[in-house]
Amino acid sequence: MYETSFYSLLLSPFLLLAITKLLKHAILTSHRNLPPSPLALPILGHLHLLKQPLHRTLYNLSKCHGPIFSLRFGSHRVVVLSFTSAVEECFGKNDVVLANRPRLALGKYVGYNSTGLGLSPYGPHWRNLRRLVTLDLFSSSSLNASTGIRRDEVKLSLRKLYHVSACGNFIKVEMKSMFSELVFNIVMRLVAGKRYYGGGDEASGIEEAKEFRELIEELCELAVSSYPGDFLPVLQWIDYNGHIKRLKKAGRKADKFLQGLVDEHRSNKDAFKKKNTMLSHLLTLQESEPEYYSDETIKALIL
Repeated sequence: MYETSFYSLLLSPFLLLAITKLLKHAILTSHRNLPPSPLALPILGHLHLLKQPLHRTLYNLSKCHGPIFSLRFGSHRVVVLSFTSAVEECFGKNDVVLANRPRLALGKYVGYNSTGLGLSPYGPHWRNLRRLVTLDLFSSSSLNASTGIRRDEVKLSLRKLYHVSACGNFIKVEMKSMFSELVFNIVMRLVAGKRYYGGGDEASGIEEAKEFRELIEELCELAVSSYPGDFLPVLQWIDYNGHIKRLKKAGRKADKFLQGLVDEHRSNKDAFKKKNTMLSHLLTLQESEPEYYSDETIKALIL
């Protein structure tokens, strides 16, 4: 027993030295090729440095650390580029290497576990979606065919402005919301053959339009909000600030609304096919490849 204790005491310093060397080697290796970086706080990294306006903050950091520098947002490493040639090198010659996207809580709970084109990681699924969008859904012929929709929506917006100014008095018009409504109407007419803002012949039911507007408002609010759990995963386990609960609720609402559109198109196939909507085209593809173009894939793509 005493002999065992003696050997344990003898080996302990060597084990401690070996572990220390391994940790030191791992740290040095992981930081060997990284650009310069400001001092970071434990756990938080450089999150405390991010202040609005963000572009000013990054510009000030580039003056101190050069045109290429690295930051650590919690558990995520970020490299900031501030000159054109480096951006072209990264997103031109090495675009495949940098094609992945961060795994965010928004994509998990609202974006069907990041299966849509904008959130999906680079791989066969993403390449197939990109091919579909580039060569089919948003091809030159498809965009030319939708010219009439864009023209109609612009006319309706101008008519709305005319009616507002018809009284002859000076009236303030909120152009930001007006342009947002214009874009959403164009997009939804292309996707589902419906418009949800304003009147017009294509206007959908009042309740459905109200549901859509409330959903868009909620999703936009969640999309622009910063969630610390994306950078510090431990916060997702405790649902910091109830954000995950809100995401799950919004995800269920979005899924219910989108599934309603899919089911409506499926039951009125001929009527929507005449409008040449994106949903009707995707459902046609589903008939030939049901194992790939599932309802979930279709909903993730149009989201």
